[in-house]
Amino acid sequence: MKTGTRPDIAVTTPNAKLRLSAQDVIADYRLAVRSRAASELSRREVLVGNAPFGISGEGKEVAQLGMAHAFRAGDWRSGYYRDQTFMFAVGLADLSQYFAQLYADPDVVRDPNSAGRQMLSHFATRILDERGRWKDLLASGQSASELSPVGAQMPRSVGLAWASKLYRDSPAPRTVARGFSQNGEEVCFATIGNAGTSEGVFWESLNAAGVLQIPLVISVWDDGYGCSKGSGATRTGPASSCTP
Repeated sequence: MKTGTRPDIAVTTPNAKLRLSAQDVIADYRLAVRSRAASELSRREVLVGNAPFGISGEGKEVAQLGMAHAFRAGDWRSGYYRDQTFMFAVGLADLSQYFAQLYADPDVVRDPNSAGRQMLSHFATRILDERGRWKDLLASGQSASELSPVGAQMPRSVGLAWASKLYRDSPAPRTVARGFSQNGEEVCFATIGNAGTSEGVFWESLNAAGVLQIPLVISVWDDGYGCSKGSGATRTGPASSCTP
């Protein structure tokens, strides 16, 4: 049955200054469903022996879509290996690249993240071109490569955010080269799992971010488990207690 034209309906969030059309909401929902299906399929492929290793991001789709709406060109993501929905939403990865990485495809065109060298969901954008020259890092969002050790992305996140502050506070870096920062307006988006907040490096990074007063957004994906253990085996309180 053919439906009529949808009315111009929008969802507005005044606090976040965000306005989404009905088409935007439907597109987000469609992407969330596809990402969940990719998670389930990749897990099944590992279980039946068709792929070597899989890490997926079930249950985090909606939160990551929300974060994607705040992500801007020039911003950096420094996350962990369950951020596929976010990467799809900001256009830094797609389903074909996701499955190319699942099967360790050595073709750099099909798997631009690492050409099959890293595990699934270890995303990265390339900051050098084919001739080894710096790309314009302000042309799109950027993603630092995943680090497999739990929590290892946190001090790097501090460094990326601190770089923005240095560009903002000092004119010298802005005159040396272009294409790295727009007057220090870039934000670093860091993600970590709830179990990762038990790592000492997480708390050190949180403290450093507060001391330095840097543009760092930290999202903790708390699903009640850390790998196969419940949260009670890794910490004394909920992940929400990380924030003062």
